[in-house]
Amino acid sequence: MALIQTLASFKTFLGRVWALAVPYFRSEQRWQARGLLAAIVALNLSAVYMLVLLNDWNRLFYDALQDKNETVFWHELLRFTYLAFAFILIAVYRFYLTQLLELRWRAWMTGHYLTRWLEDQRFYRMELARYSGAGAGAAPDNPDQRIQEDLKLFTSYSISLSMGLLNAVVTLASFVGILWSLSGEFEFTLAGQTYQIDGFMVWMAVLYCAVGSLITHYIGRPQIALNFLQQRYEADFRHHLVRVREYSEAIALDGGQGVERDRLDLRFSRVLSNYLQLLRKQKNLVWFTNFFGQAATVFPFVVAAPRFFSGAIQLGQLMQIASAFGRVQDALSWFVENYSSLAAWRATTDRLTSFEAAMASHRGASAPARAQGEQEGMRVNALELALPGGQVLLSGVHLQVQRGESVLLQGPSGSGKSSLFRAFAGIWPFVRGKIEMPDQAMFIPQRPYFPDGTLRDALAYPQPASAYTDQQLEQALREALLPQLLGRLQEEDSWTHTLSGGEQQRLAIARVLLKKPRWVFADEATSALDEQAEQTLYARLGALTREAGGALISIAHRPALAAFHQSRWQLVPEPLGSAAAYRLVQRSG
Repeated sequence: MALIQTLASFKTFLGRVWALAVPYFRSEQRWQARGLLAAIVALNLSAVYMLVLLNDWNRLFYDALQDKNETVFWHELLRFTYLAFAFILIAVYRFYLTQLLELRWRAWMTGHYLTRWLEDQRFYRMELARYSGAGAGAAPDNPDQRIQEDLKLFTSYSISLSMGLLNAVVTLASFVGILWSLSGEFEFTLAGQTYQIDGFMVWMAVLYCAVGSLITHYIGRPQIALNFLQQRYEADFRHHLVRVREYSEAIALDGGQGVERDRLDLRFSRVLSNYLQLLRKQKNLVWFTNFFGQAATVFPFVVAAPRFFSGAIQLGQLMQIASAFGRVQDALSWFVENYSSLAAWRATTDRLTSFEAAMASHRGASAPARAQGEQEGMRVNALELALPGGQVLLSGVHLQVQRGESVLLQGPSGSGKSSLFRAFAGIWPFVRGKIEMPDQAMFIPQRPYFPDGTLRDALAYPQPASAYTDQQLEQALREALLPQLLGRLQEEDSWTHTLSGGEQQRLAIARVLLKKPRWVFADEATSALDEQAEQTLYARLGALTREAGGALISIAHRPALAAFHQSRWQLVPEPLGSAAAYRLVQRSG
C-alpha cells in the first residue's frame, strides 16, 4: 500500500512539473528552447558514447600492461589523449548550453509570472486576501520569493535532474549489454541441484541498487516537507527584515527596536530549528549514500575475483568489468545519489504550484460592473460593499456626481470610506453593483507610493518622465508648495524615506497638478499638512477640476475642508440587525 501511495504521489508530482515546464517550450521562444534542449540531449548522448569507448580502452590498456606489450601501451596512451580531449570538449559545451537554457528559461518564466502577478491587480488582491484572513488557502506567502528564488531553483533542478536521468537511462542501456557479455556464467549448487545464472553481474548490480534505492527513500523522505518549510521560513525572515527597513523611522520613534529584534529572533529561530532538523535527516542520508558508494567501489572486484584468480579472465577484462559495473551501478543509483535534490525540487514545485493556483483563483475575481468613458458624470447603482471576511458595510447605495460638482465623504473610522474609493477605482473585489466612472480620473491615497530613482521619475509616475518638460515638472512642484525640491529633479534617492509625510502628500498632489485630470478622488490626501497649506492645495485642486470640466471627491475629517465642497456624503451607523453596518446619507452644503 505504501509503495502504491508513493508511486501515485510521484505521478502527481510529475504532472505538476509538466504543467509548469511545458508553457516555455510552447511559447514564442519555443524553437530556441527546443533547439537548445535537443543540443543538450545530443551532447549527453555523445558523453555516454565516449564513456563506452573509454570502457573498451580500459580492457586494451590494462591487457597491454599485463602482457608487457610496449607498442600497444603507447598506442593506447595516445588514443586516450584523443578520447579525453573529445570528452572534455563535450563536457564544456554541455555545461555552457545547459546554463544558457536555464538562464533563458528562467528569464521567460520570470517575465511570464511577473505579467500574470501584476495584471488585473492580482498582486493587490492576493495580498488583501492573505492579510485579511479571507481566502487564506489561495493566498501564498511571499510571492517575491516564489518569483525570484523558486523559479531559479525550479529551472535549475528541472534541467539538471532530467538530464541526469537521461544520462542514467542511456548509460544503463549502453553498458548493461557490455556487462552482461563480460559476466559469463555463474554456477552454484543448492540441495544437490546445479543452477546457472547468465549475466550474473547485471543481476547483482540491479539487486544492489534496488535495495539501496528503497533504503534511501525511507531515510530521505522527511526531507521533502522540511525543504518546503525551509524555503518558507527563509522568505518570512527576509520579508520581516525588509519591513524593518521600510518602517525604520516609525520603529525608531516608538523605540520598537527591542520588539523587532525579538520578532526577528523568533523568525530566525524557525529558520535554524527547521534547518537543524533538515541537517539531521541529510546526515542520515549521507551516512548511507557514502557507505553505498564506497561499497560499490570494491563490490565488482569481490564478485569477479574468483574468475580472475581461476584464469578465466585477464586483468584487462577484470578492469573492464569493474568499469562497466560502475557505470551500470551509477545509472541504477541515480535515485540514491540525487534524493536530496529531488526533495528540494519537489518542495519548489509544490510552492510554485500553489502560487499558480492562487493566481488562477484571482482570475476574474468578483468586482462590480464598471464602465468607463466620456460620461457626463459618475453613477453608482445598487452597490453593496463588504469586508474581506464577508461583513456587509454598505448596501443598496445609489450615487450620482455631475461635472462641476465637489463632494466630501465623511464617516467614522472603519465605516468603509477608503474601501468605497477602492470600489470606484475598480480594485476592491468585495463589492457588487454597477459603477459608471468618467475617464481621466486620478486617485490620491493617504500614503502615496514613490519608486526609488530620480525625483522626476517619482513625480511623473507611472508615466515616463520624458513625457513632461522640466518647466512642467518644476511648475507642478511650485504649485504643490515644494520649492525646495526644484533643484533635485535629477537626484536619485529613496523618496519614501527621504521626504517627510507632508512632503510626500504634497508630491502626490504635484502629480495631479502636473497631469491635470478631469476628476480627482482624494483619500485624506492632506492629513499630514498644516491648515494653511491644506486650504491652499484644496483651492488649487478645486480650480483644476472645475477648469477641466470634472469633479473633486474627497475623504477628510477636518471641518474646514467642507468649504471647498458643495455637497456631503455621510456614513452613519445602521441599527443592530440591519443587513449593512452603515448607511450613506447625501446632504447638500
